Amino acid sequence: MSGIIVSPSILSADFANLEREIQSVKEAGAGWIHIDVMDGHFVPNITIGIPVVKSLRKVTDLVLDTHLMIENPIKYIEPFAQAGADILTFHYEACRGDEEVKSVITKIKNSGVKAGISIKPKTPPEEIFPYLNEVDLVLVMTVEPGFGGQEFMHDCAMKIPKIKEQAPEGLIIQVDGGINNLTAKICTSLGANSLVAGSYIYKSCDYKKAIDSLL
Repeated sequence: MSGIIVSPSILSADFANLEREIQSVKEAGAGWIHIDVMDGHFVPNITIGIPVVKSLRKVTDLVLDTHLMIENPIKYIEPFAQAGADILTFHYEACRGDEEVKSVITKIKNSGVKAGISIKPKTPPEEIFPYLNEVDLVLVMTVEPGFGGQEFMHDCAMKIPKIKEQAPEGLIIQVDGGINNLTAKICTSLGANSLVAGSYIYKSCDYKKAIDSLL
């Protein structure tokens, strides 16, 4: 085992066959399943919500790594937790100030799931340093959130070592956006230990080969 958690994003999967698609990546070596929740407000696109998470919980025992790209995340923490999410990652930028960030983290933890905090490409990593001891996961976006298949932003990857330097032991540093066999190596060499990949895995003809190439 490399110690790197690969979390395929179902945003790029065949939505008509999600159970099959999740089982296929599990058999190919995926550790988690990444669920991109978009509301059409915080990001321009709209994807899936609570009913899909609930449905997926019934058909897989993989960790449901749920990324909330939504406004007012605190309102939806409990419903997503009750639906079966294992990790709830919210956006720092969706909160209005320090108190709201802390309230969201507290609500996630009180709901019995792991807490993640994510930053968009233009947000300096220093902004989330005060919360590194409170969360289980930090998600560094290496594309603008909202759409799959974008090109990897190399300058965003340089946030990884800065976060790692400040991070407590055991913090998961996840990267999402433009991850492929080349960019994965950049991220893990800088200290990332979880990789989200959507189109690179799901558009490949061999899921196992694609996942193995990220490790």
